[in-house]
Amino acid sequence: MLLELMVNDKIYKVDAPENDTLLHVLRDYFDLTGSKYGCGEGACGACTVIINGVAVRSCITHAGSVVGKAITTIEGLEKKGELHPVQKSCLQVDVFQCSYCASGMIMSAVALLDKNPKPTEMEIIRSMQGNICRCGTYTRMVKAIQNVGNV
Repeated sequence: MLLELMVNDKIYKVDAPENDTLLHVLRDYFDLTGSKYGCGEGACGACTVIINGVAVRSCITHAGSVVGKAITTIEGLEKKGELHPVQKSCLQVDVFQCSYCASGMIMSAVALLDKNPKPTEMEIIRSMQGNICRCGTYTRMVKAIQNVGNV
């Protein structure tokens, strides 16, 4: 089936089953490999993208269900050579170690800050639930999000 998806403000057309996962389509058809495969069950957050302003796990989202919706991946955050403020803050705070969770954490943080530009620490913690970091950099991620919210 021919699917037409709007990803990072660009229209992509792909001949793929509509029940194929969005993660598979992004990575294997569009070569957008920033979203990572982690658990395949939507529990770890490594595959998080933003769909119509909401952080969504792409490993459990059917590609056919997002036709006509605005999809943003980690690759879409950079604009005109400038990193997104969350990306900059993560670098300043030195959030990540192995960085496997980085794109998912950043996408969840961006979705939060788009809805709530000045979240409390508890709002950040609640919003970031479901993003697993095996290196345990959670407190640094909270700090990075707070820094962006305080700008």
